[in-house]
Amino acid sequence: MRPKHAPERITDLSRLKAFTHPLRMQLYRRLYAAGSATASQLAEQVDQAPSLVSYHLRKLAEHGFVAEAGGRGTDGRERWWQVASDEGWGYRDSDFAQTPEGAAAVDAVTRGILDNRTAQYRGYLDQTGTWSPEWTDAAFTSEWMLELTPVELAEMSAEFEALTRRWRERGKAARAEGDTQDREHVSVHLYGFPFRL
Repeated sequence: MRPKHAPERITDLSRLKAFTHPLRMQLYRRLYAAGSATASQLAEQVDQAPSLVSYHLRKLAEHGFVAEAGGRGTDGRERWWQVASDEGWGYRDSDFAQTPEGAAAVDAVTRGILDNRTAQYRGYLDQTGTWSPEWTDAAFTSEWMLELTPVELAEMSAEFEALTRRWRERGKAARAEGDTQDREHVSVHLYGFPFRL
């Protein structure tokens, strides 16, 4: 069962390659979480010069990952950015595996995403003392070892996607209604992959 709105599937190698830069990955993730931000705001978060951040945001915009957020600037010079789609995007290895360049781009993006996620989780672990017991008790990490076929794994992935999408929409609706008490950004990382003993 696929969700009603699916992430965009990237099939163009030049678009995927644009996302291989580690700073672009960080900027995209931060924009996705923030909703919108300026290059200066993002520069502070990633400890880079605003001009460099602005350059990478323009590159992401050229490839359709981010867009200007209209109506946010107050002085006409301030440029606000947002992700191009709340639904996000994805790719399939098989769309790029036919060429060494495509396989290298998939590898770079996949490893970069993993590195970003790992850094984010390590950051949480480094700061657990700053979170209340309610948050540290609610946080989780789990691993399950299953025996599945590729079709079953794809079906499970679709179920996880539908579940997380439902919770994401619930949080967005609550925030829109002003229900912000005890509400924080939460990152959920799920991986499902085959392995052999």
